[in-house]
Amino acid sequence: MGKKISRTHQAAAWFRELRDSICAAFEAIERDYEGDSKAQPGAFKYREWHRPVSAQFDSGGGVSAVMHGRVFEKVGVNISNVEGEFSPSFLQEIPGAADHPHFWATGISLVAHMRSPLVPAVHMNTRYITTATSWFGGGADITPMFPDSLEAKEDAATFHAALKKTCDDYHPDYYPRFSQCCDDYFYLKHRDEHRGLGGIFYDNLEEDWPTDFAFTQDVGRAFLDVYPRIVRRRMATPWSDHQRQQQLIRRGRYVEFNLLYDRGTRFGLMTGGDVEAILMSLPPEVRWP
Repeated sequence: MGKKISRTHQAAAWFRELRDSICAAFEAIERDYEGDSKAQPGAFKYREWHRPVSAQFDSGGGVSAVMHGRVFEKVGVNISNVEGEFSPSFLQEIPGAADHPHFWATGISLVAHMRSPLVPAVHMNTRYITTATSWFGGGADITPMFPDSLEAKEDAATFHAALKKTCDDYHPDYYPRFSQCCDDYFYLKHRDEHRGLGGIFYDNLEEDWPTDFAFTQDVGRAFLDVYPRIVRRRMATPWSDHQRQQQLIRRGRYVEFNLLYDRGTRFGLMTGGDVEAILMSLPPEVRWP
C-alpha cells in the first residue's frame, strides 16, 4: 500500500506539473513562429533558489523559469514551496496567522510580456497557504496594450469565456464574484484606471478541500488552453514602431501596480523569498514619457 501524500504536497506537485505544461506550450509557440527566421527560438532557463535558514525563515525555496524569445520578450513561470514564521508586522494581514504564525505556502506565478504590442500581456497565479486554517487563491488577468481596439476586446472575450466556463462548472456565483474581485484588485488608484481587461481573482477559498483543489487545477488548465490560442492568432500580425512605443508606456502600469499594490510581491518579500524570482514580473523594457 503506497504512502498517503499530504494535501500540501499534492498541491505542490500540481503546481510543478502545471509549470512544466505551460513552459512546454510556450516553447512550442517559439518554435512555430515564422516571423523572425534569423533569431533562435526561445527556451526556458531554470534557476533554483533556497531561503536562508533562520529563526524567522525556516526552510523551502523554489524554481524560477525565465525565457527571452522571439514571441515572448520576457516570460517567467515560478513555483515555490516555503515554510516558516510570519514576521510580527505581517501577521495581521494573513487570515488565521495572528494566533498561528507558522505557515506553509506553495504556488505558481506567471507573467508574460510579449514582443509584439498586438499580443496581450498576461498574468496567472494560483497558490495554497496553510496557517491555523488553509485555503486556495489565485486567478488570471489579461492586459492588452491597446485595450480599446476591437482585437483587444476579442481577445478579452475569449479569455473571459474560458474562465467563466471553468467557474460555472463549480458554482454559478463564482464568475461574477471572482471577475469583480479581479477588477477591484487590479486597479491603479493613483491613476484611477484598471491595469487591463480583467479576468478572475479569488482568495481564501476554503469551502471543501477536494473541490477547491479541483477548481484551482481547472483554472490552471483553462489558462493553459486559452492563452496560447490568443498568442498564436496575434503573433504574426505586423506592428509599427509607434505601437511599440505605446506598448512600453502601457508596461509602466504593470510596474506601478506590482511595486505599489501587488500582494504576491509583498508576501514574497515579507517571507524571505528570492528577490529575483519575485521581481521577474517586471518587463524587460519600459518607458515613462
